[in-house]
Amino acid sequence: MAVKIILDAGHNGATDPGAIYQGRRESDDNLRLTLAVGNLLSQAGYNIEYTRTGNLPQSVVQKAQLANAINADYFISIHRNMASYPGQYSGVQTLLYDLSGEKLTMAENINRNLEALGFRNLGVEARPHLAVLRRTKMPALLIEAGFLDSESDNHLFDTRFDEIAQAIADGIMDTLQASSLIPPETGDTESEEPPLYRVQVGAFHNLQNAVALEQELKRMGYNTWIVTS
Repeated sequence: MAVKIILDAGHNGATDPGAIYQGRRESDDNLRLTLAVGNLLSQAGYNIEYTRTGNLPQSVVQKAQLANAINADYFISIHRNMASYPGQYSGVQTLLYDLSGEKLTMAENINRNLEALGFRNLGVEARPHLAVLRRTKMPALLIEAGFLDSESDNHLFDTRFDEIAQAIADGIMDTLQASSLIPPETGDTESEEPPLYRVQVGAFHNLQNAVALEQELKRMGYNTWIVTS
């Protein structure tokens, strides 16, 4: 059964536009990016649901309730950040209820992919008070895809939009694929050789991420190989 992911475009665009900077509404950027990421994940075979596909009055509690009602496997909310004054900060950040489990790996993969596009990586932070992280029953992430009041972040968002959507989708897919096992090879039925079993610990679209994991495993004493399929 395909993994079910519910994607949330932060804020609602109707009664809550989120941050606003020089007429640019966060809720609009959130929705556009969420739909783009969802399209990529759907094409890859994942079961994708949305908290919204347009502007409608909707609370954060209702978003969490919807995710719980459909028994989603993951909840991923996409936002843009805002500083106290324009240009104060720039970069991407992902927020979690706590820094544990597969959701942490997914957050780090997403941040690293976005960093490769030119964003500053502000890391992963625990924010247990956020309703969409606290009230959801499944692993939940809140991605801050750059600062709305940062000219450099907006330039990246606008000029590399498709790559940003792909980077987020890849970070999600790489994490989910990394926990899967490669089936044992059957080989020749007449051979007396015992079957060879392989354990896969990573699957990445980005070679840099694969090399980083390989080096980490080698430091831990494991023999590793990078293969393509």
